[in-house]
Amino acid sequence: MNTSVLLASAIAVAVLMFGTWLLSLPLRNASIVDPVWPLGFVLVGWVSAIVGHADPVRVGLLVGMVTIWGLRLSSYLLRRNMGHGEDFRYQAMRRRIGPRFGVVSLVTVFGLQGVLMYVVSLPLQFGAGIEGSGGAAIVLVVLGVAVWLLGLVFEAVGDAQLRAFKADPASAGQVMDRGLWRYTRHPNYFGDACVWCGLFLVGASAGGWAWVGVVSPLVMTYFLRFVSGVTMLERSLVKRRPAYADYMARTSAFIPRRPRS
Repeated sequence: MNTSVLLASAIAVAVLMFGTWLLSLPLRNASIVDPVWPLGFVLVGWVSAIVGHADPVRVGLLVGMVTIWGLRLSSYLLRRNMGHGEDFRYQAMRRRIGPRFGVVSLVTVFGLQGVLMYVVSLPLQFGAGIEGSGGAAIVLVVLGVAVWLLGLVFEAVGDAQLRAFKADPASAGQVMDRGLWRYTRHPNYFGDACVWCGLFLVGASAGGWAWVGVVSPLVMTYFLRFVSGVTMLERSLVKRRPAYADYMARTSAFIPRRPRS
């Protein structure tokens, strides 16, 4: 394993998140971290590819996959957040912490997300830092690309369907339960988890220490399902939309399946 990849990635993440934090202070908007988050993985992917000297096909696949995912998600989040001010999650933190929020957010928002970014991006770092390949390399690469593509489709289509739903004046106050949202309450989160499962499988084709990268989809899925994704979002949705409780009762929270009658 080329340890220079791990070090260069850590430096890149630290510089990006510190710079984003500095920009958030005069703007008084910690939400700018949201569109920067996927770009951080793109940065790690390219830094790992430049510093590492691994199989160019595997590295090229990893960089291409994470770049497509990251640019799409970042542009979507940027358009969604533009003109809406700071997200309610950060507003609540700002009210609770008070005037010290600017300094505290360096650790609680930007620092924490930087650490998570580094851990979740381990498949990119291992894939670019390990020169060999495992015995089942081809199988893992094909399976990984397939799972990544499934996740990308779920995430992109789910986001597009939700955007169209919100843009329709007739949808005001209603709950989105159409398209992919009929089978899972969070197709975008499910898609995100699949994307990182796919990236892990491609990275794991390097063999050896690359299998440690399994921590990436595990951590990402846990946070999406139980921490900053489903749980936090639905806590506010239930309060704002009474019909959401019925939607929860009949629709899977994460893994798609047919709705309950």
